[in-house]
Amino acid sequence: MSATRRAPVPARGAGAVTGAAALSAPGPLATLMALVALAALVAPLTGCAQAKQKASDISASAQQRMREVAHGVDATDDVKAGPTSTDADGRTIAAITVTNRSDKTADFTAWVNFRDKDGKLLDAVVLNIGGVGPGAFKSATARSNRKLSGATKAEVAQALRH
Repeated sequence: MSATRRAPVPARGAGAVTGAAALSAPGPLATLMALVALAALVAPLTGCAQAKQKASDISASAQQRMREVAHGVDATDDVKAGPTSTDADGRTIAAITVTNRSDKTADFTAWVNFRDKDGKLLDAVVLNIGGVGPGAFKSATARSNRKLSGATKAEVAQALRH
């Protein structure tokens, strides 16, 4: 036969609540039910905060990667994102096409955002497209970091030629 252990009631002056001596600590089932109820109330709020936090983290990470490009020249107008689709792993992909308008072979670094139909940032990736000859076109695939749901659009937020 097992007995349920109850937490000891602190003595007066050691954090006890006056008049609470007759109350006992809740049993394991009551504690579990209280935690489940609390989680149900907090989950929607936490999800919103996490989504906002993720979007800011995504942007900050992409910005940092773009800052690390040495001697980059703005080439955002030379990089285009095609329509999105879903790959075999369920991730969103988009063809990214670079046009090298310079007279030398160059590498490109592109920051691509994936947004939902309302313009909300869902994900971002930074990709490198190397060895694009003068006056040449080259394509690469931007692939989301995770599965995205709903209609999405890819957009080039920033691109550098280096």
